[in-house]
Amino acid sequence: MLGRGGPQPQDAAPRLTFHRQRPVGWAAMPLLEGPRISRLELELAPTPDGLLAVRSIGRCPLLINGAPATHGLVKAGDTLTLHNALVLFVVRRRWSLEVIQSLKEAPRFSFGDADAHGIVGESPAVWALRSALAFAAQSGNHVLVRGESGAGKELAARAIHALSRRRAGVFVARNAATFPEGLVDAELFGTARGYPNVGSPERPGLIGEADGGTLFLDEIGGLPPHLQADLLRVLDRDGEYQRLGESRVRRSDLRVIAATNRPVESLKHDFLARFMITVSVPGLPDRREDIPLLLRHLLAAAALESPELTERFFERRGDRLAEPRIAPALIEALLRHPYTHHLRELERLMWIALRSSHDNFLSLTPDLSALLRPDAGDVKTDPRVGPKTDPGKTIPPQPSDSGSLGRSEIEAALVAAQGSVTTAARLLGLKNRFALYRLMKRHGIAGPDEEANEG
Repeated sequence: MLGRGGPQPQDAAPRLTFHRQRPVGWAAMPLLEGPRISRLELELAPTPDGLLAVRSIGRCPLLINGAPATHGLVKAGDTLTLHNALVLFVVRRRWSLEVIQSLKEAPRFSFGDADAHGIVGESPAVWALRSALAFAAQSGNHVLVRGESGAGKELAARAIHALSRRRAGVFVARNAATFPEGLVDAELFGTARGYPNVGSPERPGLIGEADGGTLFLDEIGGLPPHLQADLLRVLDRDGEYQRLGESRVRRSDLRVIAATNRPVESLKHDFLARFMITVSVPGLPDRREDIPLLLRHLLAAAALESPELTERFFERRGDRLAEPRIAPALIEALLRHPYTHHLRELERLMWIALRSSHDNFLSLTPDLSALLRPDAGDVKTDPRVGPKTDPGKTIPPQPSDSGSLGRSEIEAALVAAQGSVTTAARLLGLKNRFALYRLMKRHGIAGPDEEANEG
């Protein structure tokens, strides 16, 4: 059973409790609260084929993958939403997180916050990333960081540098795709004084600048094969290289971290062989449960730059900011969005929501909904989970207090109902669609005209 508060004397089934999972173990969370949530809201039961049977028995309308439902079967990747109250994302994970020994100490950052390197996330994929970054940093070898555009490859590279013995040295970063054509060798290796023209200043090049530290080359897959070959001597243990216009051999004590979003086959095999360690940065589809945490982090960062955003979307508790006000419908839609540019795309969507939200909730506005269009998913029904028939365990639906419904709640319901005023009224717990029309008129929300003439 899932519901508000703790166990009640009439409870006939165990109460679901929430826990936070970390490498150090599990920590119990406070009891679920919320005026919209019934004390007995959902029944959940595992099925023999690995699914989860869900049945709504409370007053808060249930949506499965964004569609209104009273019962169904859900799998990993599905969403369960109690309208305007709670969003649950279904995942399957191991009982313990598999990380290297050094990460099994108590983390020094609060659950859901950014760690010391700016990485946000509590999913198994992110803890596996932290483990891989720590191992790569300790190894001392050159590292290839793989991941799609916008996934956070430079953040991973900076974490490797900060965790390594080179952290006191410089971190030099450059996008290999931005090297001027014909000047790549000069950019990398530097030039002697007076080369190529008399009076030209001496240039140390990126390799010379990174001596004693780390050189990060992003989009290394865009470097032509003959230039990859030019880097082979530098990537060997002694770090040999020559500046253009200079005959003597120099040495640079550096570590190279290269990043690419291309297949490894695009790199020369002998160039690839110099990178003993490969770290893969997961994209958002591999860590969807982190999306609410990432959104909170991005919103807090934006609020630091704008007092107006702080006043609109945050509540203060003394000197601290409380949790931001984010509409559950927005969280649910972002969880199911098919991301292609990952963190960069999530931040762009957040700014669209900030621009188009009209009140003090970050909402799933029509502007944003037109861009998201998440797949409704495959909602299955289970013949074993039928309608509510046991009056002893059933809390009948109760009409909402229409005076407490704000613009963001009404717009979110219309989006969830795909524009159907009748369905949106049912989601909001209103008596009929005409009650919703009156509220829409009060808040200045335009709606479809055709439903007003329904019989």
